[in-house]
Amino acid sequence: MIIQVSPQAEARLVEQLDDRPGFFKLFYDTDGCGCDGITVLLILNERDSEDVSVEAGSLPFVINKQQQTYFEPCLRLQSENNFPSFRLSSDSMIYGSNIKVHDLRDVTNVTPESADWSIQ
Repeated sequence: MIIQVSPQAEARLVEQLDDRPGFFKLFYDTDGCGCDGITVLLILNERDSEDVSVEAGSLPFVINKQQQTYFEPCLRLQSENNFPSFRLSSDSMIYGSNIKVHDLRDVTNVTPESADWSIQ
């Protein structure tokens, strides 16, 4: 899987890391969202055993190998000035134009699959 990250989106994601170690995880959340699912970007301290690397330039991206089925093999991640979220798309669809980043590095013992965090 490849994510082509625009220069502006890359700069914003690097800023989100805040000079601390972490991984961006592309995650398709279906828990409690009241819809079929929503794509989010999580920042985690470490990879899970089921995570695989995603080619995203210099950014450390991973995805759960089972969740890869929700996405096409080549994606684009973009951002706009003065808009706090991101747009994820491919040649054939838009996965979201309001994708948020959730930093879970300071939340102890939380995995994306647990119910101990929620989209706000």
